[in-house]
Amino acid sequence: MIRENLEAVKKFMADSGRKAGRDPGEVTLIAVSKTKPVSSLGEAYDTGIRDFGENKVQELLDKMQELPSDIRWHMIGHLQRNKVKYIVGKVALIHSVDSLRLAEEISREAMKQKTETDILIEVNVAGEASKYGVSVEEAPVLVSRIAVLPAVHIRGLMTIAPFTEDAEENRPYFRRLKQLSVDIGQKNIDNVSMDILSMGMTGDYSVAIEEGATCVRVGTGIFGERRGIEL
Repeated sequence: MIRENLEAVKKFMADSGRKAGRDPGEVTLIAVSKTKPVSSLGEAYDTGIRDFGENKVQELLDKMQELPSDIRWHMIGHLQRNKVKYIVGKVALIHSVDSLRLAEEISREAMKQKTETDILIEVNVAGEASKYGVSVEEAPVLVSRIAVLPAVHIRGLMTIAPFTEDAEENRPYFRRLKQLSVDIGQKNIDNVSMDILSMGMTGDYSVAIEEGATCVRVGTGIFGERRGIEL
């Protein structure tokens, strides 16, 4: 099932890219594997998937020990400052940085471990009270403050759009995040690049790709339903 699902997802991704006049190779598929057993991740790995996204630090660390070392792990869930030390130097990208204090902790730990850490700034584009993320208006200021920290590199932006039955309803949010990335990029801030735009999940990744996503985070579309909740 996982192999067939992945083939379908990749086809939709390619179709969406072509529709927007983009090279399908510009978009990275991150398999959101939270709560899924290692055996399921292994199936996805065997099809060529190398990017996996996890929401919880302990689950990520446990799976990392059991799976091949060439996997690129993405921390996509809310990250507590006291958990930073466990993943710095181990993950390819932290998608969910939404405060200066968190970024400062990542910087401290990266320096301590003599490593560099790539991060994305999480933006709550829709302004949902139930979601983490800085507002669109506050994002440029946060970027400028984090940019001066050592051993941390801002690579772009991330958002979690509202859950909706109609993906088109999220197009304005994706479009706004893309414009925000362009606006920040034009400031030419040292230590800041806007080459990664992490947006779009199982229900709306096609629209996200059309609006400029470079990373889509797909869970249910690959691994199946998780207690009725779409990833």
